[in-house]
Amino acid sequence: MLTRKIKLWDINAHITCRLCSGYLIDATTVTECLHTFCRSCLVKYLEENNTCPTCRIVIHQSHPLQYIGHDRTMQDIVYKLVPGLQEAEMRKQRDFYHKLGMEVPGDVKGETCSAKQHLDPHRNGETKADDSSNKEAAEEKQEEDNDYHRSDEQVSICLECNSSKLRGLKRKWIRCSAQATVLHLKKFIAKKLNLSSFNELDILCNEEILGKDHTLKFVVVTRWRFKKAPLLLHYRPKMDLL
Repeated sequence: MLTRKIKLWDINAHITCRLCSGYLIDATTVTECLHTFCRSCLVKYLEENNTCPTCRIVIHQSHPLQYIGHDRTMQDIVYKLVPGLQEAEMRKQRDFYHKLGMEVPGDVKGETCSAKQHLDPHRNGETKADDSSNKEAAEEKQEEDNDYHRSDEQVSICLECNSSKLRGLKRKWIRCSAQATVLHLKKFIAKKLNLSSFNELDILCNEEILGKDHTLKFVVVTRWRFKKAPLLLHYRPKMDLL
């Protein structure tokens, strides 16, 4: 069976960021038009703008950051298509934390090991048999499933209620994976308060409403900006005025 080979530069336009012209890192997609950029590039751009950098459609008049989401599928595709990109990015992140004298987060360590495992079978043109690869993939998946994200970077959070219409949590201090999203927190709070729907809630940091797809790591970096732990978040009913 003949297979067609496609050169990387033929698809570069689909896997690069329009803002920095580099390969997508932490790929983030605008929900209004589905254009994708590096998360750091897009967040910096949206600090001064509210339109998509590619098509100029208005994302949102006042809160464009609520209408962007991490695109894990696109990021996986980019890492698989570009040799050594994931390994290089993890190395940069490790160097960044070492330079600041901070401990390297668990998710960076884990992704580095995963990148090495992904690249090793293809070095020197060697490939493993399909059955062996499937077995290793199954073992890795089982190991990940049993880990429950304990090896991820962890975030300490204080959840405060700033509305008289809702009661406070009995245990407002929690610790969870930095990869958890604001949506996960909404579902957690809704369950604890016996609310009919998590959509009834808004979660805020520094009095700014957070988008449901924002990861806690993203919130810490862009909103909390590495202030002293814990990360202080407030919750309130939607449309409730402060």
